[in-house]
Amino acid sequence: MTTDNRYLVLGARGLVGGATVQAAEAAGFRVLALSRNPPDFELGPHSEFVRCDLTDRDECRQVLGGVGEVSHLVYAALKEQPELVAGWRDPDQIETNTRMLENVLDFVQPSHHLTLLQGTKAYGAHLAPMQLPGKESQPRHPGENFYWTQEDLVRERATGWSFSVVRPQIVCGPALGSPMNMVMAIGVYAAVMRKLGRSLCFPGGGGFVTEATDADLLARAILWCGAEPACAGEAFNVTNGDVLEWESLFPTLADLFGMQAGDPSACRLREGMPAYAATWDEIVAEHDLKPYTMAQLIGDSWQFADAAFGYGGNARSTLLSTIKIREFGFPDCIDTAAMFAKHIRVLQDERILPL
Repeated sequence: MTTDNRYLVLGARGLVGGATVQAAEAAGFRVLALSRNPPDFELGPHSEFVRCDLTDRDECRQVLGGVGEVSHLVYAALKEQPELVAGWRDPDQIETNTRMLENVLDFVQPSHHLTLLQGTKAYGAHLAPMQLPGKESQPRHPGENFYWTQEDLVRERATGWSFSVVRPQIVCGPALGSPMNMVMAIGVYAAVMRKLGRSLCFPGGGGFVTEATDADLLARAILWCGAEPACAGEAFNVTNGDVLEWESLFPTLADLFGMQAGDPSACRLREGMPAYAATWDEIVAEHDLKPYTMAQLIGDSWQFADAAFGYGGNARSTLLSTIKIREFGFPDCIDTAAMFAKHIRVLQDERILPL
């Protein structure tokens, strides 16, 4: 049975948006899923897809001006530059992402709550070694960042409704074509190495620890923020609750694909993996997978994987404290190895990755 709550999820095709749409549906809410392209999953009977390019103000006026009342707005939309990591410091990217949110709030606002997505860039992790662990009470990290321009815009507009900010890191899920999807990058990398008769070797650099965030767990946290009055005006770090050290995880990942784990072997995936596009096509035909090309599945995730894996030995540890969200009452956690197994099985069951 549906409730009177109606969620508008912007960026509904992405990792966070897609998981939030499905979590809201499971909770019985009506959902309006908005993105430039239709979601790659089936919407429920009380959900509706709306196409809109948030960089196009006239289109936003036409589309968002006609959506009607929404109780909750989840802003999970993001515009990345072709040079993913370099783009995080680009003034044009900051301006574009701020303008996209402004194009939304000029034409539709929630009656109850808005949730805004940030991440470890809030702690300057993309600029310099961050203070460990990152805590929500720390002052804003100096330097240009669209997180701050977006958050300031929300604070300015929040009249008659509340908002909260969630800060995950390395969000993992089954979305296709995402610019930052480690599950898909690892899955395609492993499948290609297996096809070539090779072991699964960690391709990055060691000596650092980080964390991941399950997209489903993050979606539950987003719904929780929208339902808890105490969350109004608050920011929350959201992670799985354990520590991730990639090199140690790779033997477990190899087991998921029935492979031997090899010794670490540094490899820039962005440069090396596109050369195996034809090999991926052979895998698709051999295993009767859905006919996605490597580029369609990966998007810019090879770039993100190189950064997340610390290729070249330049990675820094990035740890977030999740004490605050637990003190406020959100208890969920998941073992990161179990998370990867869960999402890889989903992609295998859907015939996107081979068994």
